[in-house]
Amino acid sequence: MLITAIEERKKGMSALFIDGEYAVSIDAVTLISSGKKTGSEITDDELYSLLEDSKLARAKEKALYLIEYRARTRRELEDKLIPLFGENAAEGAISRLEELGLINDEEFAREYAEQLIERKHFSEKRAVFELVKKGIDKHLAEEIVSELESDPVQQIQALLETKYSRNLEDEKGIQRTINGLRSMGFSWYDIKDAMSGYI
Repeated sequence: MLITAIEERKKGMSALFIDGEYAVSIDAVTLISSGKKTGSEITDDELYSLLEDSKLARAKEKALYLIEYRARTRRELEDKLIPLFGENAAEGAISRLEELGLINDEEFAREYAEQLIERKHFSEKRAVFELVKKGIDKHLAEEIVSELESDPVQQIQALLETKYSRNLEDEKGIQRTINGLRSMGFSWYDIKDAMSGYI
């Protein structure tokens, strides 16, 4: 097979024409690195290899773009990358970022748990749920959250002073507050203790 033309496309991609017909689009850096150009012969195996290398390069680029804005778990990246680039390229990109220390589920879990418990005043149960939702192993999530040793009554009182401060003036507001606290994973007994002056 003969590469008869290469055309630049958007987002750093190049269109390869083989034997006069459009064949595939490959990222320009991968194509240049391969040494293939107009007039080069290319086998099916070489074309497949180029495509795989291109997917991997693009998956790495996308992963770096995603973690630039905020830390992410391995599973969050898998969910974003696999539909776009396939499992092999996604796994290759994520593994490389893990080697470089740019993805670390345990570090992510510790920082996120601290944010949920200490800043948002979530219950331990809800914090574990949120961590698992992000792809953190349940046992690791439970271990990390338990290390923070939060007091559920104090957590609720902090929420009563901030998030729910305007809800405590009438019966309906108090009931909405109780429902909201229950949905955050707090037990009825802890809510009752924290809201002893209201219910």
